[in-house]
Amino acid sequence: MRKILAALLLGPGFALAAGGGYPLDRAPIDPRDLVSLQGGARTFANYCLNCHGAQHMRYNRLKDIGLTESQIRDNLMFAADKVGDTMKVALTAKDGKAWFGVPPPDLSVIARSRSADWLYTYLRSFYRDDTTATGWNNAVFANVAMPHVLWRLQGERDLEIVAQADKSGHESVERIWKQRTPGTQGAVEYDRTVRDLVNFLVYLGEPAAQSRKSIGIVVLFVLGVLFVLAYAMKKAFWKDVR
Repeated sequence: MRKILAALLLGPGFALAAGGGYPLDRAPIDPRDLVSLQGGARTFANYCLNCHGAQHMRYNRLKDIGLTESQIRDNLMFAADKVGDTMKVALTAKDGKAWFGVPPPDLSVIARSRSADWLYTYLRSFYRDDTTATGWNNAVFANVAMPHVLWRLQGERDLEIVAQADKSGHESVERIWKQRTPGTQGAVEYDRTVRDLVNFLVYLGEPAAQSRKSIGIVVLFVLGVLFVLAYAMKKAFWKDVR
């Protein structure tokens, strides 16, 4: 059953700016891992496409990550009729602005604009905050306006921020995470789910990245061979020139 959830990356004004110096974790993504990309596509379709689109990506392009046309049609297409359609959503800009203050952004290039590390850390840093309108906040993006749409998977967490100062007066912040209620996934499994989602978002930003890199390597090899031949020809033509 398709989960009816709010926007995945909804922040104040939908601006996804990095917050207050929170250290970013390295996103363990691998664009060659087709299983990870397929899992990310499934999470994206079930949790993101309710509000966010990827209008520069067509569904049939997902065949590049190992999915068949029937798998795409049966498992990922909720807001389109043809596999050649782009990944748009039914939510209009007018409704998005009325509900959230600003229309939800398109996620086609969100990983390129925000980085994989930022997204990976952000999606794992939500905590309960009764002072906000949604009841959620985020350690990476302070006072975030978006609800934690993956909370059923991760569970509810609390964050205690403790300010400390050493003998020289240098202040530091210690963040203490506590699990309030368990989710349907354990910590390791949830991290893997987020990893797969971010991996897919990176793929969305440039679907041809892997083929482009492969072609680039071949082109450089061919140019290297041509350079050797051209240099040998040049020496042969100019051998008698003093």
